[in-house]
Amino acid sequence: MFLDVLMRRNPAFIEAAMALHQAGKIPANTYVLDLDAVERNARLFKGEADKHGLKTFAMTKQVGRHSGFCQAVMRGGIERSVAVDMACALACDRAGLKTGHLGHLVQVPRQEAAFAAAKLQPDYWTVFSAEKAQEAAAAAKAAGRTQNLLARIQTEGDTFYRGHEGGFDAQDIVAVAEQLDALEGGAFAGITTFPALLFDLETRKVKPTPNLSTLARAAEALAGAGRGGIEINAPGTTSSAVLGALAEAGATQCEPGNGLHGTTPLHAVEDLPEDPAVLYLSEVSHHHGGKAYCFGGGLYIDPVFPKYPVKALVSSDPTSRQSDLLEVEIPDYSAIDYYAMIDATSPKPVRAGDTVVFGFRGQAFVTRALVVGISGVSTGTPAVTTIENGFGDAVSWPGAFQQ
Repeated sequence: MFLDVLMRRNPAFIEAAMALHQAGKIPANTYVLDLDAVERNARLFKGEADKHGLKTFAMTKQVGRHSGFCQAVMRGGIERSVAVDMACALACDRAGLKTGHLGHLVQVPRQEAAFAAAKLQPDYWTVFSAEKAQEAAAAAKAAGRTQNLLARIQTEGDTFYRGHEGGFDAQDIVAVAEQLDALEGGAFAGITTFPALLFDLETRKVKPTPNLSTLARAAEALAGAGRGGIEINAPGTTSSAVLGALAEAGATQCEPGNGLHGTTPLHAVEDLPEDPAVLYLSEVSHHHGGKAYCFGGGLYIDPVFPKYPVKALVSSDPTSRQSDLLEVEIPDYSAIDYYAMIDATSPKPVRAGDTVVFGFRGQAFVTRALVVGISGVSTGTPAVTTIENGFGDAVSWPGAFQQ
């Protein structure tokens, strides 16, 4: 679904990635990033967020916390990350992108709180419960700091992905704020939820969830109790196109992830300011039963849309032509994605070693894929920067496979 956007808006990136793969510079089973486009997107996003007075924290999990991605985001003016988990925070910090927000979506494990407080020193730390608030505050006190805490809140009727549930009762927010302020080493700073916005398939628009209203009511209760300057963190489906609506709803913080590489659901149905800047690259392995099998490992297509026919560009030469698109069968999510199966019955020949390019909304950090940065696409001088794994660690390829 996102391949069409890539072919229309960033064909030079596709062709550069294919050429570099054929030259032996990029491995199969790789998320490839156009770092020039990421930098442009970050600068555009930051400028729009600043207009609305929104703090911006970059999410990096979807592209495997790649160091080049982090640095491109910083060159674009975004100086802080939101870490989905501790692995995310560590990778971003190592790349120089310091932690703006930690603990949301994934709470900090107890034995890692001391490191988070002393070494990562997040601007904001989200807690779901009194126990996790105590852990964060105690760790901050031991590190000689006072930690700004965000309370994750929820109420009946709020929207959560299964397995994401948790948080303080929104109706108790005034008491929760007092409780967090009373912790030595802790200070109540604001409230958060997820998701605050979601893409609506029927209208093909981004709409607020009930959670955003929950945040607004909690903010009103806090204001009524005399609390001003409250941070309101409202992540979900964040592109520059929704920042005005977020600010109007009272949000003070935004957290672009897919928006920085042009793959929010809205990017698939509308041409938004951000350019597409990521693709998934594979290679044809072998043939069987009228199918050409290409290597998998990173074929997790984030299910924001119902299942749809998948196509890929298949060629030994750089191409972004419609005529080089072939239908592909992706293994079911219940299976290990060792391979995907390309329809090889068309007149177009498909050969072992051909490059295969997909365009989909990925989640590199939950896959076996590598992540590669390309610089210089915008100047016609594309080159690979680094090859990394999903934890932002440099990988020696192909040297790692040589005896």
